[in-house]
Amino acid sequence: MTASTRKPQPPLPAAAAGQAVAAPPPTAGAAGLPDASAEARKLAAAILEVLAGAQTPTEAARSLGLSLARYYQLETRALAGLVVACEDRRRKGRGRAGGELAALRRECEQLRRECARQQALARATRRTVGLAPPAPAPTAAAGGAKRRQRRPVARALKMAALLQPAGDNPTADPAPVATAPATAPETPALGR
Repeated sequence: MTASTRKPQPPLPAAAAGQAVAAPPPTAGAAGLPDASAEARKLAAAILEVLAGAQTPTEAARSLGLSLARYYQLETRALAGLVVACEDRRRKGRGRAGGELAALRRECEQLRRECARQQALARATRRTVGLAPPAPAPTAAAGGAKRRQRRPVARALKMAALLQPAGDNPTADPAPVATAPATAPETPALGR
């Protein structure tokens, strides 16, 4: 019997096939987060607050109505899900993109060798003619405005606030908690 004449078989129910029932993929809700139950959001927010240091695991377990051991189990499961979600989704194996990448790397290496060769020829020509070598390019730190220090932001707390229902976050303020230490203003060098 060929594949074209074979009648398609109806899929077996997951329980009959001995497999776990897979949940449908979550749909993206507001802010790109999957739609989930209020309980799941509350648990995720509590775990993020613990990981950010806004509350202790004991406080989180108490606020969720769980034992400390159960909280740690759920936290471990959440972190495992995070690691799995960070896995590369592209097909394993070497596809067309792998060949293109290798070709681009070879071309890049060839162009670097060619550039080094041209630079050596230019240096030799300058020496032969008797020209001085070019002055090095000025650095950005030598002159110009100073860059402002970036204030660290606890992103886990922002996500926890986003996951919490409105007015249900008794432990943390959604504003950033960590700020950069204040630095003394620099005094200009005198008389040089």
